[in-house]
Amino acid sequence: MKATASKASPKATPKAAKKSAGTSAGAIVTLRHIAEQLSEAHELPKRQANEMLMQVIEMIAKSLKKGDKIRLTGLGILQVRKRAARMGRNPQTGEPIKIKASKKIAFRPAKELKEAV
Repeated sequence: MKATASKASPKATPKAAKKSAGTSAGAIVTLRHIAEQLSEAHELPKRQANEMLMQVIEMIAKSLKKGDKIRLTGLGILQVRKRAARMGRNPQTGEPIKIKASKKIAFRPAKELKEAV
């Protein structure tokens, strides 16, 4: 029994170290975390806060599909930019290839966000 317990404790130590390292700078904040914070701040059920966030994301996606520019005060601007067709090179063979025109989502941070970071 003691041998099993001693084997489990060394494995638990690295996980605990990873968790503590993850909570410092560089931690990943998910929509679920944001929804939990919103639910606590506004005394809402977590499910309702999560649904509200998901609706906001859907609205942003629909607006971007239409080609609208989205300005989130204090955060920045999201917009769709068109990339022209161009010539590129296959890195393995070096032969020229055509790259099709495409669209990309661009984010330009607000001045407040730049200064805060």
